[in-house]
Amino acid sequence: MNVILLGAPGAGKGTQAAKMVQTFGLPHISTGDIFRKAVADGTPLGLEAKRYMDAGDLVPDEVTIGIVKERLAQPDCAEGFILDGFPRTVPQADALNAALTSMGTALDAVILVDVPREALVERLTARRQCRACGKIYNVMGDMPADAAVCDECGGEVYQRADDTVETVTNRLDVYDRNTMPLVEYYRERGLLKAVDGARDVDAVFEDVAAVVRGGQRG
Repeated sequence: MNVILLGAPGAGKGTQAAKMVQTFGLPHISTGDIFRKAVADGTPLGLEAKRYMDAGDLVPDEVTIGIVKERLAQPDCAEGFILDGFPRTVPQADALNAALTSMGTALDAVILVDVPREALVERLTARRQCRACGKIYNVMGDMPADAAVCDECGGEVYQRADDTVETVTNRLDVYDRNTMPLVEYYRERGLLKAVDGARDVDAVFEDVAAVVRGGQRG
């Protein structure tokens, strides 16, 4: 079962991916992770990517898709994979499709974890963190007895700069511009499976698991 996970920041993709790994044994391919590993390992494509990064330039799609293709060719992906973080644009989706075709395989489903924008903003701005020990709290249900003082170490509990409404709104705007066109792209190809991500984690996973089971190769 070859799956792409789509969803805005705060939609809960990471949580669902972890449950998919545990339940189905599919490798979770986070493109951020494999990108960093290719650079650290000094692979030819990794070195090429590093050259662009060191110059402050965007890494071209052909280099990125090459790194992704290398990872998908590994033995643990023979029975399927969960691709997270790529593609981010329609040209990247076209390149991924061509790469998979050249490997003699294809996508089985694209799962969209769909959450209303208002709920995403609420989730993403609810996080609080202890400045001293790093413990994470959440104003929607898991806060210390004194909202400004960490229960674990007595440190200051604060809201990080990247969790403010302004920053979160910008992140969601970027997602809408760059990634939302992929929803229509995959819908037109009959691959998109949207699940309601505004519910309890386990309820969301029931729908995700149903998509995976329905698309598994027998």
